[in-house]
Amino acid sequence: MDVRVAEAAESQAPPGPRGTAGPKGTNRWGRRAGVLLLSALPMLAGVLPATTQAASAASGTAPGTAPAAAHGTATAASTTATAAHEAAAAPSARTGTGSRTARISVNEVTPSIPEQGDTLTLSGTVTNTSSTTLGHLRLAPRIGPTLGSRSAIDQAARRKGYLSGADGTEVAGGHSARLSGLASGVTRSFTLKIPVSDLHLGADGVYQLGVSLTGRTRNRPYDQVLGIGRTFLPWQKSSSGHPTKLTYLWPLISTPHVTARTQPDKQQTPVFRSDKLAEELAPGGRLQQMLDLGKDLNVTWVIDPDLLASVDTMARRYRVHRPGGGPDDTVAGKGQEYAKQWLNELQEAVADKEVVALPFADPDLASLAHRGTQVPGALSSLGQATTLARETVQTVLHVKPSTDFAWPYKGAVDSSIVDVATSAGAHNVIARSDSVRETGLSYSPTAARPIGSGNTALVADAPLSTAFEGDLSRAGASSLAVQRFAAQSLSLARQAPSRTRSVVVAPQRMPTVSQAQAMAAGLKALARSGWTEPSSLADAAKAKPDPGARRKMPAPSSYPASLRRTELPTAAFEQVRKTKEGLDDFKRILSRADRVEPPFATAIDREVSNGWRGDGSAARHYRDSVEKYLLELRGAVKLIKKSDITLSGREATIPVTVQNNLAQGVDGLVLELRSSRVGLDVGDPKRVKVDGEHTQSLKFDTAAKNNGRAYVYAQLYTEDGERYGKVMKFQVNVTSITSTVLLVIAGGVLLIVLAGIRMYTQRKRSGPAPDPDAPLEQPDGDDSGGTSGGDSGDGSEDTSGNDGPEDAGPEEAGPEDAGPHGDANDTERESDNPPAAGEKVDR
Repeated sequence: MDVRVAEAAESQAPPGPRGTAGPKGTNRWGRRAGVLLLSALPMLAGVLPATTQAASAASGTAPGTAPAAAHGTATAASTTATAAHEAAAAPSARTGTGSRTARISVNEVTPSIPEQGDTLTLSGTVTNTSSTTLGHLRLAPRIGPTLGSRSAIDQAARRKGYLSGADGTEVAGGHSARLSGLASGVTRSFTLKIPVSDLHLGADGVYQLGVSLTGRTRNRPYDQVLGIGRTFLPWQKSSSGHPTKLTYLWPLISTPHVTARTQPDKQQTPVFRSDKLAEELAPGGRLQQMLDLGKDLNVTWVIDPDLLASVDTMARRYRVHRPGGGPDDTVAGKGQEYAKQWLNELQEAVADKEVVALPFADPDLASLAHRGTQVPGALSSLGQATTLARETVQTVLHVKPSTDFAWPYKGAVDSSIVDVATSAGAHNVIARSDSVRETGLSYSPTAARPIGSGNTALVADAPLSTAFEGDLSRAGASSLAVQRFAAQSLSLARQAPSRTRSVVVAPQRMPTVSQAQAMAAGLKALARSGWTEPSSLADAAKAKPDPGARRKMPAPSSYPASLRRTELPTAAFEQVRKTKEGLDDFKRILSRADRVEPPFATAIDREVSNGWRGDGSAARHYRDSVEKYLLELRGAVKLIKKSDITLSGREATIPVTVQNNLAQGVDGLVLELRSSRVGLDVGDPKRVKVDGEHTQSLKFDTAAKNNGRAYVYAQLYTEDGERYGKVMKFQVNVTSITSTVLLVIAGGVLLIVLAGIRMYTQRKRSGPAPDPDAPLEQPDGDDSGGTSGGDSGDGSEDTSGNDGPEDAGPEEAGPEDAGPHGDANDTERESDNPPAAGEKVDR
């Protein structure tokens, strides 16, 4: 039953004489109309008065007042029936029947904003979305009523299916076109040309323009509307005396591409996350299209200096991380030529244009305000990022940018975001009207709003700023976006035609190629309109604000929950703080801190970029990679592991070695030893200075009061007392010598000395040693070995006792009393043969 009701709601009146339905068909249609009327009466009874009143207010007429023209009546009628029509048409949308049997796409409207005497050209396609063949097809242009408000434009853009009255009437004058049968799923293109004079456009305003397809199906062999495509036609016969000053932001922003890692060569070759930036700069790429389209437009260039720095780096030699490889696994980048050409063209394009530089790396101000303020030091880098932004743009583009503007993500602001945005020195905050909503005005006021302390909020127009979002890759969607943008701008200008207002348009930060092309087409269309004129962002900030415009910023609780879910977490700012502190400690010990600080400082700025919105995993991976690389470099300066040692004695030396694997020297560290035992003194701390890729051994004089085992802890410190690296622990075994042992050793030494003295004395007495090489003496007498005088032949001692004084002792015996070998008291030799040279002699 619902399908039949929907079909009745979307169909036209019963066919006339040319129709194929007879009386039975007429009765059938009558019954269906009766059923529809009965089912709609309860709803109409409650909805009609309120809806009519809303339609009257939207069209600028008071309730109960007769509209000035037939178009006004049609507008009110269409507004009244829209809700019922959408509910009834929903089943039809799923089945591809009724006025959704075919899909009409209006791909091009030329000119977008026509003038008197022009010929309007409508080009597009028609596609059979049903499961049956369509016949007797005829395409015809339709001109609808004027859309008296901006909300009416949005409502018409959302409407699906054909609605009699709201979709106007066919343009008379034979401008339709016949088509042959169209099978299921088949698409066919069309072009219709209509002189503007045949449209019979009346008062200035926005008209709904459509193309309808009328035909027959097998189940419905009579003429009916099978599909309709809509667009908008802005119309103004003469220029307005008070055109709207329109400022359009043209953003050159990208996601972070450069890592903190650099090659160890002299040039410090940077390493990119990937080579996607080269794809964006290549012909047809996103950034190349943004530049090529924007250079012919009167826009304000809003640039992230990090993008400029990355492209400038890419124009020279750079490396790219290999997907799936280790941290040091890189390949050569291939985007040098694209980067050089893009920079050269950008320098020419902005030479005489307004350039606004965002803080370096486009920091996420909302995340900082909502999560970062809980972390000490999180806001300290904003001022530095602003200074770096100015220097980067001046160096790369040779123009002086403005750094007085802050642009929170999607223009969503609250009081805390404004405080953070202005803390870095910016006096102008770019917001959006769907965040700072007006309640007391019936028109869109000038963008500038004083918000106190010399600061200004520039509230961009939300419908114009979001006009080119979504998928615009299809020609029909792109064309509709252009026409809708032009229509919204005219509707805004007609809200208060006697006022000169300043409007800011802040589109999405990173438009796709198709979105950028549609943006350029929309701005080119407005260039020939009479209701807008271009203006700079600086002039928009100085414009006189409307007295009744809202100046109080929303509370933090009003920030959209959908955006809050995509913010950086507090843990991210804690990690950033930890990395900053580690970098500060590391650069203090380096002899060339300028080779390390810039790559890491810019990488830390990139960690809080708006570019991570919607990609939390990539943001975490980037932060982890920066922190890991810093720890890797810090770990290159370390203590070499020491094994357990033994100290034999009360005083000894402990050597500890510091290794520096960096390519540059290290100075500014202090090495300190600490013992776990009170009785072991390990000496005073020592300053560390090590050349690049060298080691240094430091010796600590120790003193032990007792023996035993102790643990010694070696730790590096910075000069301000901060720990550097991990502590190294090793064991020391002290072997102390006791008094008893010393006495025993002293006694042994004394005995050895006394024995030596006695031996010396005995040798002294014995006289010189005999010459072993002297000839043997022969005794007197024959060879038989007899003796002569008082000597016995065998050398025995003489016992007569008559050869010397009676009381003479051994010392008193003279030489004459000596034996044959010079010593009367010497013992007898065992052999008369002398020993050979080198032979051991026994005495």
